[in-house]
Amino acid sequence: MKKVLPIVHVLGLVTMLFSLTMLAPLMVSWGLKDGAVSAYDESVAVTFISGLIAWAGTNRFKRELKIRDGFLLVVLIWSSLAAFATIPLLVQIPDLSFTDAYFETVSGLTTTGATVLSDLDKLPPSINFWRTELVWLGGMGLIVLAVAVLPLLGIGGRQLYKAETPGPMKDSQLTPRITETAKGLWLVYAAITLACILSLRAAGMTWLDAVMHAFSTMGLGGFSSHDASFGYFNSPSIEAVTIVFMLIAGINFATHFMVWRGKSFAPYRRDPEAGLFLGVTLTSVLGIALYLWQMGVYPDFLTALRFASFNTVSIATTTGFATTDFNQWPIFAPLWMLFLSSFASSSGSTGGGIKMIRAQLLYKQVYREMKKLLHPDGVVLTKLGGQVIPNKIIYAVLAFLFIYVASIVSMTLVLTASGLDVISSFSAVVACINNTGPGLNQVGPATTFAVLTDFQTWVCTFAMLLGRLELFTLLIVFTPAFWRK
Repeated sequence: MKKVLPIVHVLGLVTMLFSLTMLAPLMVSWGLKDGAVSAYDESVAVTFISGLIAWAGTNRFKRELKIRDGFLLVVLIWSSLAAFATIPLLVQIPDLSFTDAYFETVSGLTTTGATVLSDLDKLPPSINFWRTELVWLGGMGLIVLAVAVLPLLGIGGRQLYKAETPGPMKDSQLTPRITETAKGLWLVYAAITLACILSLRAAGMTWLDAVMHAFSTMGLGGFSSHDASFGYFNSPSIEAVTIVFMLIAGINFATHFMVWRGKSFAPYRRDPEAGLFLGVTLTSVLGIALYLWQMGVYPDFLTALRFASFNTVSIATTTGFATTDFNQWPIFAPLWMLFLSSFASSSGSTGGGIKMIRAQLLYKQVYREMKKLLHPDGVVLTKLGGQVIPNKIIYAVLAFLFIYVASIVSMTLVLTASGLDVISSFSAVVACINNTGPGLNQVGPATTFAVLTDFQTWVCTFAMLLGRLELFTLLIVFTPAFWRK
């Protein structure tokens, strides 16, 4: 028990910091007089006092965190902060159960964007603001934010950063100091978000809608303040702006950081993922547009291109916005979009799935094995971006893929056994573990996850956390070896 107390100490500090994030929706509620001010008063007080008790009560146990401490702390932060985030929803929406509220906040923090709520247009604006703020915070990762702040308070965060950073190459650093790296990433993230807000406002959104949808866009989360999502605006210019920023958010933010620091676009050319991500996504847009046009879904190619481009980019980048019920398209198109969501976005982006870099490494490993069959005594190396990839990274990627597929199969079987149809089960699991948002059939873009039973909701909640924490970070704390001395 004593070895957990230093982790609880840091968790308490992060919880106190998290309570401050509730001040933004409080100000929105106060400014718009939407009647939800008391919900945030209670939330800030309960969250801050809980964190203070945990932090002060374990003060004498504080120490520098070790590797396994980092994994446990990441899991505790994501699961516990989502619980505190439910308070405004539970206070303001009386009929909402804790299961559904927890699903909603986990969906926000993991940038999944799947929702159990309906009548979004009738909710107090500050509640929708809180939902989209969760997406924005989760986008770059609360942990990276904590890494930038905690060292200032005498608590190192390198192990947190390694456990949280997405992608297979966690040891790469942008600056010598991890704190400077985290600050740089957040600065770039905030600057691009500001550009997104201004662009959406110029395209015709109100200021409040522009802020909320920019939060969701940059977090690649997909929460909207309208039941019809982007279909509510029915604006090609707003859709065009959002497509551009979804694509930007789907590229590694470390690459954006290097572009900003070096004042040169050269890092985009050197990024082995960025070009392929854009190429695969835009080629898929054209292919799906042609398919929908040929199938007679839309009367002309330009209309098909408009709907295919927004919805395909949205799902491929794991955002989850929609301008139409693509569940009604011929099944090939939405299945291809779900397939894209599994690998298209870059590592270090705010997207989900296995990431483009792992897909590239898997392809190169398959090619390597075939060359070794032809030349058994030859030395065949796997290279990416001109660098030789060590075998330990290849093995890690293969293990990741096995767990990823096994998780999808096992959770699909569990949902199917619990009474959900196969298409809904499979698409719900894929949409949740990839942090995409809408699935197909009963959990399609025109419906919500409210149709699920409590058990099915908890399965999908676990899938969202599993995907956001890159599988191993969550699963490792359930192994006996993790708790062994």
